[in-house]
Amino acid sequence: MSNTLYPLLETIHSPADLRLLPRAQLDLLAAELRAYLLDSVSKTGGHLSSNLGTVELTVALHYVFNTPHDRLVWDVGHQTYPHKILTGRRERMDSLRQLGGLSGFPQRGESEYDDFGTAHSSTSISAALGMALAAKIQGEERCVVAVIGDGAMTAGMAFEALNNAGVADCNLLVILNDNDMSISPPVGALNRYLAKLLSGQFYAAAKNAGKTVLKGAPPLFELAKRIEEHAKGMVVPATLFEKFGFNYIGPIDGHDLDSLVPTLENIKHLKGPQFLHVVTKKGQGYKLAEADPVAYHGPGKFDPAIGLQQPSTPPKQTFTQVFGQWLCDMAAQDRRLVGITPAMREGSGMVEFEALFPERYFDVGIAEQHAVTFAAGLACEGLKPVVAIYSTFLQRAYDQLIHDVAIQNLPVVFALDRAGLVGADGATHAGAYDIPYLRCIPNISVACPADENECRQLLSCAFAQQHPVAVRYPRGAGAGVAVEPGLKALPFGQAQIRRQGKGVAILAFGTLLYPALEAAKALNVTVVNMRWVKPLDGALLLEVAATHEALVTLEEGAVMGGAGSAVSEALQAAGVLKPLLQLGLRDEFIEHGDPVKLLALQGLDAAGIEASVLKRFAPLLESGRPALKAVA
Repeated sequence: MSNTLYPLLETIHSPADLRLLPRAQLDLLAAELRAYLLDSVSKTGGHLSSNLGTVELTVALHYVFNTPHDRLVWDVGHQTYPHKILTGRRERMDSLRQLGGLSGFPQRGESEYDDFGTAHSSTSISAALGMALAAKIQGEERCVVAVIGDGAMTAGMAFEALNNAGVADCNLLVILNDNDMSISPPVGALNRYLAKLLSGQFYAAAKNAGKTVLKGAPPLFELAKRIEEHAKGMVVPATLFEKFGFNYIGPIDGHDLDSLVPTLENIKHLKGPQFLHVVTKKGQGYKLAEADPVAYHGPGKFDPAIGLQQPSTPPKQTFTQVFGQWLCDMAAQDRRLVGITPAMREGSGMVEFEALFPERYFDVGIAEQHAVTFAAGLACEGLKPVVAIYSTFLQRAYDQLIHDVAIQNLPVVFALDRAGLVGADGATHAGAYDIPYLRCIPNISVACPADENECRQLLSCAFAQQHPVAVRYPRGAGAGVAVEPGLKALPFGQAQIRRQGKGVAILAFGTLLYPALEAAKALNVTVVNMRWVKPLDGALLLEVAATHEALVTLEEGAVMGGAGSAVSEALQAAGVLKPLLQLGLRDEFIEHGDPVKLLALQGLDAAGIEASVLKRFAPLLESGRPALKAVA
């Protein structure tokens, strides 16, 4: 990137440099920052719309507050690219979301300005409250700010934190970055004046003095409170947040530095919990993203002058698309089907389902716990809920999964998208743990389709069951296997031998079947497509164990407690002693990067599988004879 395009921005190496600028230069800095952000993300891919919307807010926060001494906690992280650029990471933005490069989310180990690592939503208020109370306990003077989006405010955790913060007696500022609500009328000169007034010391002092005087006359005190609430209600939303114990200020224009800076400067000196309502626009400053913020939420590489273009050749069908089409087809056949998503309509492939069956589509917001118990309630009344949820997000509803679905043995289907590694989003979004955390729960079954066609057929099988079933599938496309029409269901709990070899059998769970088949050609070993982690095909497993000298399990999930552990437990229960090599994701958090490279680093590509099998079972494979002593 040419530095001459950003003469002011290139002088900012830290927020300390930013705070040296005269106020009059902040608008120019914001303009350069927005242009740099657009240029940068168009070259790397990443979250765009939400970051374009927080440029002025980020500038104002670092200008007013003494970061990193003052704490700044971002929610989710989709809005932190301007923050990264202003905090010394501008020249590394070309490595964003790439192996060894910058994370797409706040990460404590990456910068002293990333006060709290986050990528799952609705955690900022809780974390910031902890920091604010820690400062109070330790006798330190510092400001603590939590920035949370309106989408993240749909989660119960955010309100649990507000409820606690309102009575915690500490200095905390919560900023609601509202880029969805229709609140245009209050945003203007009058509201700007009122925001400054309500955040000022005189108003706070007058209000507290009035409370002291009027408390001696309870009827007058109640009357004064009601008058104040109704007066605020004429120019701001309802006083919900004041009921939690916060001093509510706003809404103000989040792109107007003349409003943001003085309001934040006033709030900085107020005591107790403060709530600032800021209105921003997703995609601000880039017309294409403003017009379609969803399409530009997380684009790949593109030309900013042209915008997103359709690929010249149609891409492979993704597992998400396979699920979306199956959902529509099954809903047309069975009126009991209802679809549920916790705020991931597009990501989970439910756009068409909503259009065709709006009365049976439920987006419950970022509320995974509610989504699962809501599904349980529907199932109690004879409906067949399908919960479309990312593997990493189902972790947030684990208690509900056990108590509300599994114990009652309700027929809920969990369509687990993003199982396994997810690439650029890294450890926070990887679906590495669903096999271990699901298979230990009684009544729940777990299926692992190897390709697109199996995904559709195993979803049909899951839907036909009268108990909870999870079908896990990865992000993106698979092997490119054509999807058969109709709603054929594969047999429940049944595996298949895909290649007959000698000596060693690879038991593949999920899409790693295909690299296993490739490795097996060189090794001349057997490959079994297991399909189900729970229940395992016990009969076929014992048959393969009896006819082979050693076994290898293969899964794109955590080895500890995973599918390989299930096989080991089943063999031990049957009294079968057999050398067993378990291949999967190691006991570590796997960083962001290209999924193909990440799998290779874990030894889960064809070459890695071949190397691991040879290393462990070379004598057996080379001699072609039983060699239990050599491999035990």
